[in-house]
Amino acid sequence: MEATNIIRDAVSRVTALRQSATDKPELAQAISEVKRLQARRFAGTYSDLLRTEQYQPAALFFLEELYSEKDYTLRDAQFARIASGLERLFPQQVVQTAVSMARLHHLTEELDLAMALCWLNHGELGEVARYVAAWRSVGRRADRDIQLATVLEVGQELDRLTRTPGLRMMLKMMRGPARMMGLSALQQFLESGFDTFAAMGRKGEGASYFLDTVRQREAGLIERLFQASAVACETEITRILGQAL
Repeated sequence: MEATNIIRDAVSRVTALRQSATDKPELAQAISEVKRLQARRFAGTYSDLLRTEQYQPAALFFLEELYSEKDYTLRDAQFARIASGLERLFPQQVVQTAVSMARLHHLTEELDLAMALCWLNHGELGEVARYVAAWRSVGRRADRDIQLATVLEVGQELDRLTRTPGLRMMLKMMRGPARMMGLSALQQFLESGFDTFAAMGRKGEGASYFLDTVRQREAGLIERLFQASAVACETEITRILGQAL
């Protein structure tokens, strides 16, 4: 039951964080602006991968499922609802992926809320300077490193799932039951992640190149945002945003 408790606790905390923002329209708008800029930053950082046939699907999957301002309320509710059944119905690898996703989602929402609160305190600055100032005001270097490590963990687990015999057929057979149980969003996430990494793994260096690229670029950006001068950070973020497709 440990996985069940972790998932339900994470979803409960995310729901509470969202509610705190819903009650304050200005804060909700700030969160949306922070998430939107981060999605543009991701698109710029990986503009080269987004132009390739092999890595575009994986980059889009990360952008849409992990870095976007997409409303995950429905998927969260489905994760919480099926949490107790995950450990009975799915292989351990799927359960671990769900646990990693839940942990990542909670930490990301927590950091985005903290960013939004600081974003409101720097309204006199331009967009990029405001983002850099908010990032530095929030701090929490250890949590940023954990966030990146968990993103990579989710990717590695999805890659491993593609090598689990019979799992793709199991997911396909679950479509009907998942729809009847109101779990279509969760089902779509699992199938999309599986197919994206399976296709990528059939070519060249596969998922290892993609995940190594994410590790290097994200770690490098985190280091600069914490250690470089504010002007240097603003110059770098502006350059990256200019590359966004």
